[in-house]
Amino acid sequence: MKRRKELSEQELKIIKKKITDEEAFESFFKDCYLRNLRPATIEYYKNEFHAARKFVNKQLVEWKQKDIEDLILQSKKMMKVTTINTRLRALRSFYNFLAKNKLINESPMKNIKLLRDRQKTIETLEDYELEKLISIIRKQKTFVSFRDEVILLVFLDTGIRLSELVGIHVEDVRQNTIIIRQTKNLFERTVYLSEITQEQLYRYMKIRGNVATNKLFISHDNRELNPHSIQTRLTKYGRDANINKRVSPHTFRHTMAKRMIMSGVDAFSLMHLLGHTDITITKRYVNMWGQDLEKKHKLHGALRGLNL
Repeated sequence: MKRRKELSEQELKIIKKKITDEEAFESFFKDCYLRNLRPATIEYYKNEFHAARKFVNKQLVEWKQKDIEDLILQSKKMMKVTTINTRLRALRSFYNFLAKNKLINESPMKNIKLLRDRQKTIETLEDYELEKLISIIRKQKTFVSFRDEVILLVFLDTGIRLSELVGIHVEDVRQNTIIIRQTKNLFERTVYLSEITQEQLYRYMKIRGNVATNKLFISHDNRELNPHSIQTRLTKYGRDANINKRVSPHTFRHTMAKRMIMSGVDAFSLMHLLGHTDITITKRYVNMWGQDLEKKHKLHGALRGLNL
């Protein structure tokens, strides 16, 4: 009996060398390092892959679309939609890389979409709440409390992230600007300080003096500041001020965005100040807080000033 010209699917499986998860991870993470992804991003991928493997008792490289669907269905019983989507994004990056490099035949994520989630209200702080926070901090009259006041002002004035704040060096402060180098997207940017923040920051730098580290914000024992300690202290100040909202660096970031939009700043300018790479997120802020459009139209409408 003559053999067929083409091998059957079963015969092709015998020939094709199967890649293991360990080999796939090695290739994927090598690519991550070559693309100079942030250590936090790489750690995020590792954590999500490790967690995903617990759901289905087989190698990730062997997963099919049904396995992803099972993962979603099981996850919905115990996780928030945002957490599930975070995992799906990691898996999508992994499988897209494997498929692109022909390490697997097809990505099991090909027909999988992220779960729809309700747009939640973004919490911000009101004027009286900000004033209460500053008042609570100023009562302590210590180096740490004054440092925390300046940190709060910088957060509120610039909208920078916590990771960006702890990455600031003394030499990055230049008059009324700060150069932000440790950014999420690896693009340096300049943020601007109001007069009061600039004055308080230079007072802090004078009290800080010269220490072993060149990081701008330091602990009471002159060491680099731990990001977690900043969050812990902000939470405590929020409790002491009886503020029934989350008091965090991200709350200040949202508050800064809201105040800028309410004062009339455009989405494109805000996008650059906040360090967004995609204007979609910035537009969400504008849609949420840019309510006074009628007033703006009256002031800046295209027909204003024409003698028709």
